[in-house]
Amino acid sequence: MSFTTTITVTELANHLGDPGWAIIDSRFKLANPEQGRVDYESSHILGAVYAHLDEDLSGPIIKRVTGRHPLPSVERVSTVFSEFGIDSRVQVVAYDDTGGALAAGRVWWLLRWLGHEAVAVLDGGWQEWVKRGLAVVSGNEMRKPRKFIPYPRSDLIVSAEEIEIMQKDPHYRVLDVRSADRYRGENETIDPVAGHIPGAISAPYAGNLNPDGIFRSSESLATRYKRIIRGVPIHHVVCYCGSGVTATHDILAMMKAGLGEARLYAGSYSEWITKPDRPVEK
Repeated sequence: MSFTTTITVTELANHLGDPGWAIIDSRFKLANPEQGRVDYESSHILGAVYAHLDEDLSGPIIKRVTGRHPLPSVERVSTVFSEFGIDSRVQVVAYDDTGGALAAGRVWWLLRWLGHEAVAVLDGGWQEWVKRGLAVVSGNEMRKPRKFIPYPRSDLIVSAEEIEIMQKDPHYRVLDVRSADRYRGENETIDPVAGHIPGAISAPYAGNLNPDGIFRSSESLATRYKRIIRGVPIHHVVCYCGSGVTATHDILAMMKAGLGEARLYAGSYSEWITKPDRPVEK
């Protein structure tokens, strides 16, 4: 049995030390990009390796062209996953301390994009693991490298040009997973232009979680997203956020709900606003 959406801390604890399981700590702070690595070295789940959002899970930023966290090249991220000891036989579990939003969801989505389906996000993340008093260690860990062979799925990615068409088409739904205030253009502290892509629907990723950081039930998530997407087929649903990282959280939630796999506008809002002629709504 493989895990393809989320996994409980109890289920993961049963596989500590299993060479066929790779645990990835992807904790990250936007305001301090090195904080996640510091936190990992201080204490992490036994056996976990560390993935840095900027260095391992993103490509180079090109001013006035890309967003803040462009996708890495297939070659680059395949090398990273090989170094993490991942091949087709490995079950991967990613965790962070933000309910999967920074950047466990990114790890999950990148692996799915490259054809590896045996990957799950740890439900409740780091906080739930610590709360249960499960095994942690300090320092750095490495896994024996394996050969990761990618099978890219271009169908999972949507471009800005496609968004320009979809936003006007009632047969598509474009979901903005950022907080409602940022969607409205209020309290914007990250991107230089406040607002959202015209026609996008606000669907904050935080609505996928209970107050304790555990994902809501599949039934509850299904009810939420059926109301949001209003009957369009799942391959006509596209998610975006500020930079293409937390958008994966809604994609994960819809899969957990049994609705299928939505697509990602990977450049997201920070790419959208690189072209002044692209409209923005508040």
